[in-house]
Amino acid sequence: MKMFSWNVNGLRSVARKNEIQKVINSSEYDVILLQETKIEEINGLIKMDGYSSYIMPSKVKKGYSGVIALCKEKPINVIYGIGDEKYDDEGRTLTLELKDYFVINSYFPNSRRDLSRLSYKIEFNKSILRFMENLRKKKPIVIGGDFNVAHTELDIARPKQNEGSAGFTLKERKFVDELIEKGYIDTFRLFNNKSGNYSWWTYLYKSARENNIGWRIDYFFVSKELQKRVKAAGILEKQEGSDHAPVFVEID
Repeated sequence: MKMFSWNVNGLRSVARKNEIQKVINSSEYDVILLQETKIEEINGLIKMDGYSSYIMPSKVKKGYSGVIALCKEKPINVIYGIGDEKYDDEGRTLTLELKDYFVINSYFPNSRRDLSRLSYKIEFNKSILRFMENLRKKKPIVIGGDFNVAHTELDIARPKQNEGSAGFTLKERKFVDELIEKGYIDTFRLFNNKSGNYSWWTYLYKSARENNIGWRIDYFFVSKELQKRVKAAGILEKQEGSDHAPVFVEID
């Protein structure tokens, strides 16, 4: 089972560039998770030959947030949201129940430059972890998506300059520590313990991506029950079409 996760920063935009269609047409991935899709319906934007599709849009405003999951295997069940309207109305989480595990697609809130949404994000973190732990009583967990946080100094090009900034506050980073303490594995770090590997580059600096001044904020975590089944994980840095690069994981 090979899974792909990508914050597309607007499905219409990435569909126009034909980049997501190339991924679908390759048929390389069994599950495709998309975040920040910013649409209410797919409406023929992409052709999904061989995949079933599931969408969780934002209800609070158009052109905001939203997640989509594509899956070759028909899920046993699909769970829309985490059971809390405060977060579900923003279209942040969609879960596929497959035979051996749950696959969660999530777009974590951005705490914003002025940290005005930091409390909202911390509460979301607590809620989604409770949701994950409840599901985990039934079967293991795979969660992919944009977590909007760089975990350690290895995950950000300029840690000192960004200390305390949105996405690199201690409170946000501690959530990832808690995930790991609860027995969730950052699959990328099973294969790569080096710095300089990023999945997002700001548009504020034109040369950020060219100079690799980035952040690793997109992840695949698995519950430890699946750790030995993880065969590969990485970042597809060369994929164009968004300010994010996709991430992938392969589980046997």
